[in-house]
This record gives sequence, C-alpha cells and structure tokens, in this order.
Amino acid sequence: MNINDHAINRVAAVTLGCKLNYSETSMILDELCKQGWTLSTIKEGAELIIIHTCAVTKQAEQKCRQKIRGIIRNNPSSRIAVIGCYAQLYPEVLSEINGIDAILGSNDKFDIPCYSKISKKTIHPPLVKVTPASTFDIVYPGYSLPASLSIERTRAFLKIQDGCDYGCSYCTIPLIRGVSRSIPAEQIVERASFLASSGYREIVLTGVNTGDYHYGNLGLCDLLRMLEKVNISRIRISSIEPDIVNDELIMLVAASKKIVPHFHIPLQSGSDRILKAMRRRYDTVLYRDKVLQSVERIEGCAVGADVMVGYPGETEEDFQLMYRFIELLPLAGLHVFSCSLRPGTTLARQVENRERKPVPPAEITRRHRELSELGRMKEAHFKSHFIGKECMVLFEASKLLANGIQQCSGYTRNYLRVLVESSDRLKLQAFRGKELPVMIDSLDDDLNLKGRVLS
Repeated sequence: MNINDHAINRVAAVTLGCKLNYSETSMILDELCKQGWTLSTIKEGAELIIIHTCAVTKQAEQKCRQKIRGIIRNNPSSRIAVIGCYAQLYPEVLSEINGIDAILGSNDKFDIPCYSKISKKTIHPPLVKVTPASTFDIVYPGYSLPASLSIERTRAFLKIQDGCDYGCSYCTIPLIRGVSRSIPAEQIVERASFLASSGYREIVLTGVNTGDYHYGNLGLCDLLRMLEKVNISRIRISSIEPDIVNDELIMLVAASKKIVPHFHIPLQSGSDRILKAMRRRYDTVLYRDKVLQSVERIEGCAVGADVMVGYPGETEEDFQLMYRFIELLPLAGLHVFSCSLRPGTTLARQVENRERKPVPPAEITRRHRELSELGRMKEAHFKSHFIGKECMVLFEASKLLANGIQQCSGYTRNYLRVLVESSDRLKLQAFRGKELPVMIDSLDDDLNLKGRVLS
C-alpha cells in the first residue's frame, strides 16, 4: 500500500479498559506505522482516530459512548473507527451514533488493511466488520510500541493469551473474545527481547485469563522461566485466577530476581454461597490459602484483589461474610465494583426468569462504600510497613507542581507508587526510565509513598 494514495495518513488512538486493550492498541498502531501511517495525536489533527472500547460493565459502556461522542464533536473532519469489546457486543447500538465511520469487532480490529478503506460517512451507515466470537480460532499478538514510537520506555504490556473457558455466570468475555487461546512461547520471548532491546525495563504479561496460558506442553511457569533469560529488569504478571496460583508458581516467584513480588488475585465474593452461584472455581478456604502462602513465602509480596458487590441474590449476611473475610486477609488493596448484568450471560437469564433477585441500588451503593473504605485501610496498612525502608523504584514520569517543585513518580517491584520531590528540576527529570534505590520517608493523604533517592 502506498499511503500517499490515500487522504488518510495520520492516525491517533484512544484506549479504554484493561491493560490487554492497551497492548493490542499499541500493536495495531505499530503495524499501521509499518504500512506507512504516521503516528499522531488527536490534538495534532489526525485524519483517523481509533477508539478502542471496553464492555466489562454498563458503566464502561457509558464511558465509551461519552468518549466517542466527545471525540466526534471535537473532530468533525476525522474518520472515526470504534473497535474492540463494545464494538463486538453492540455494533447495532454504535451504528446509530452519527459520526462513526467504522465498527470493528474483537478479531476484525486486527485487519490492518481495513483501516485504509475507511472513508468519512456523512449519510451512509458505517463500515461494520464483527465476526462472531464463537468462530475465533487464532490469537493475535499485543505489545507496547517500539521505543522510537513511544514516549515512555519503562513498562511494556505484552499479550500472551486471549479468551476464557471458565464460564463464570456474570461474565460476557466468551461472547466478546471467545475461548482461551495462547500465543506460541517463542514468539512471546522474541517480542520480549525486542522490547528489552528497545529500552523497556519492565514487561507486564497480559491476557484475559493470563494464568491459563498453555501452548503445547508449556504452561505459565514454563513461559516465565524462558522469559527470565531475557535481558529485562522486571517481569510482572497481571491478574491471575486463584486456582492457578499453585506451589510451583509461588516458589518460582519467591526465588526469582526478575519476576516481581506482586499478584492481583480476583476474589469477587467472600461468601461461598455467592461464589458457587458465580460458578467460580474456588471457595474462600482455597482463596485464603493462596493469599497466605504468597505473602509468607514471597518477600514483600503485595496481593491485590477484585471484589464485587450487589450480585443478584447477595444478602446482607453474604456481604457481612465477605467483609469479615477480607478484613482478616493480608491484602495490599481492593478494586471494588458493582455487579453489572451483561447480555447473554447465565446471570442475565436468571434475573430475567426471576430466579435471582437484584439487590436494591441503595444497598449496592452502601456496600460499595464500605468495602472501598476497607480497601483503603488495607492499602494504608500495607504501605506503612515500607516507611523507613529502602526500595528499588522504576521511575516513569515527572511533572512540575504549582509551587515550582519538580515531582518524579515510579513504582516499586511490588507495585507501590512512590513520589520523589526536589527543586532540582533537571536532576529529577533524569530519573525517568531508571530503577533507583529510594528511602521511603512517609505516606501522604492520597496513599502515595514519598521518599528520596539514595546517592
């Protein structure tokens, strides 16, 4: 393709949702640039704007619609391509939004030549390509942009897996991303090596169900051992299911100098009755055991968790069981969210058939607030243990504060955000992209650790 033959030559992207979406957006932009496109920003007036959407909750969908309409309103001459999960689930809804020129589903978004065929639709319906998820049989890669195309060269997202076979009652992932599929290990290692040679210091392994990685006879631990040979400082595992956090993985992380001591293990509920209704593959006894083993065997291990409130049929007793269960766990923080009925799921059918009764909105709000407050206390308690200690911090960003002080921020190996401030602007700016020892001095009101770089 000769890009000069087309009116479109500059492309910008906006990504909503998970780290997996970010890795896939980067891969799409990378491939477009290889085809002659110019990477741009919306403010610079890109001829094509790609909006990568999320559909994990109703709130996520609403945010997508707001973002789409805002971009269309502020960029009337740009071509607008809406891609990803929301496009896969609701192409007909998106087709009704005036100003969208293309709608590409979960697999169709990787059809790189298709982007050059998008034209501005003022009257006619948009280009729609949405292949049913039931037909997905291959997995497309996802990775951060090469250093030459990326502002930051600290953390890179690297996709290793897509889809899920777990079949949780509330989850629409099988309808959006299909069955579990994994990328060949040699391709992952090759891409990781390229990212390392491009200047990245940390690689975050991403997927829909990352721990379900399997290719041939290789599983996640086999892949991690292969990646340990790559010249990279840090390897981080994104969200991983409790039933996959086994002795082999814990021992591997505990002994590794590269795999960081950080797990995000979804809990969803602390009531065994609700976990069973959700069709989760564990109970509270197993979950507690995995968390305790992780923090006991892995030095400085931070374990975060997802928790859901308002699952239809969740009683006050179920909620109190969850609250007390979490209260006794050594967690580093919580991501609390409200249950959202997704179309086509078992839960949606149960509610429609009146087999499960929705929780009143006021109750959901209260439970969300109480668990969020508990999560904040857990986070503060965990982080306070690091005051007065030396931590290695990978600095990612710097900014000038209103008082004229320069602030640089980064993350420890166990994913604690650390701020360093100084009046020496050039000195702090030089920290970006470097992993440096920091003495932690305090914890601020926003639960950021603050410290000073050790010389």
